[in-house]
Amino acid sequence: MFPHRRLAVLFACALPACGPRAASAQAAAQAAAPTPEQWQALQLAAAGKSDRIMAAANRHKGLLAQYQAMRDAYDKDKSPAFRLIFGQYISWYQSFIGDYPDAAASFSIKQVPARDDAPSPLGLPGYHAHPALAAIPQLAKAYPVVLLNEAHNVALTRSLTVQLLGRLREEGFDYFAAETLYQADTGLQARGYPVDKSGFYTEEPVCAEMVRTALKLGFKVVAYEAGPDASGDAREAAQARNLYEAVFKRDPRARLVVDAGYGHIVKSGRYLGGSSMAEHLYKLTGLPMLSVEQTVLYPHALASDDHPIYAAVMQQLHPDVPIVFTSTAGKPWSLRPGYDVSVFFPPIHRVRGRPDWLALGGLRQPAFVDGARCQQHFPCLVEARYADESDDAIPADRMVLDRVPLFGTLDMRMTINAQGVPGSDLYLRPGKYRLRFSAEDGDPLYHRNITVPAKGGNRAASPPEHKS
Repeated sequence: MFPHRRLAVLFACALPACGPRAASAQAAAQAAAPTPEQWQALQLAAAGKSDRIMAAANRHKGLLAQYQAMRDAYDKDKSPAFRLIFGQYISWYQSFIGDYPDAAASFSIKQVPARDDAPSPLGLPGYHAHPALAAIPQLAKAYPVVLLNEAHNVALTRSLTVQLLGRLREEGFDYFAAETLYQADTGLQARGYPVDKSGFYTEEPVCAEMVRTALKLGFKVVAYEAGPDASGDAREAAQARNLYEAVFKRDPRARLVVDAGYGHIVKSGRYLGGSSMAEHLYKLTGLPMLSVEQTVLYPHALASDDHPIYAAVMQQLHPDVPIVFTSTAGKPWSLRPGYDVSVFFPPIHRVRGRPDWLALGGLRQPAFVDGARCQQHFPCLVEARYADESDDAIPADRMVLDRVPLFGTLDMRMTINAQGVPGSDLYLRPGKYRLRFSAEDGDPLYHRNITVPAKGGNRAASPPEHKS
């Protein structure tokens, strides 16, 4: 794991508000009026402490116990710098356990208009909105490399990428690379799915589904992360070098899809005191790249964190799928320089507490889970693994059932029946799964095999239930 490398994102938003969890911490920090150098030193110290807490938490048995240990540490230290830094760490683990609303709320970067932002596409003559799932593959036809970014704690920003992979494969793309996949997992391609040791962000089920989807579609999946000591420009250069050597040095005619965080895919301008991964890769290959920005124009936990252009587009168009804008001549609209096209994600609707974007554009469907099988052990972790995958496979989906929210940022979200038992939906593709319930300490409570029918088909009878 490489948590220290992500500090550049935090330093970039240290003085503006970074969202609902960080707001009070930042107000206190500004009241104390530390110098920028002092504030950065406080964050570095907080990052070191955060790394130690995460390492200690990871020694606990079970993902839910690891998260609870981190939550306890968060509650004990109310210093502004620690709350700001560790809020991002907490948000990663909230996404890992399927608590997507709280993950988005715990670390949220306020999208303040920048001086070089493009004018709103609503006011540009000849520009029209199109479903991103159709438009991006058309744009990609002319490029050997497509770069897609994500906000690591907001799995929504991976949801379109999962859907795009099939379309891009049809266009001839044959390599897929994802940030923080571990090169040590040499069995990933043959196995066909990620496991606990495959990467850092792949612990989150939608990220795992992205990698799994690429493998099933026949992509050659590439791990391109730099070594643990690289940071800043050195990390960007090493990532680009790894991509070049794993892909284009061996296969000059390759067509590559890259998933990366935030500004790693910006094609121009200084980044982290040097050049971005994309810029370094261009220097090595000379290949044109389509850069797709997905980390700015999405609905934040607080509407006040949304970019004004995002709010205006949502109010006027009310889209129900991700959209992009292109001109009548086919030129895509981008909010920021250095990117070719910006994606707008529609507002999020929650059903029984879980966001509807988990359906991944219809690839998956909700399957209700009753918390009675938790046997009064709350919080209770529920996971669904594909029936033909191993027990260490990252689940297709997972969630926590509890009578009260784990973190308390949002109101009661789960369905609670007359007996006070919570329930909610897992989002799964049609197929066979192993459903597992476990207690906070990781001990198994119950398991059964289930079949999710094709949408509109007759529900297949589940095989007999099995207790652990």
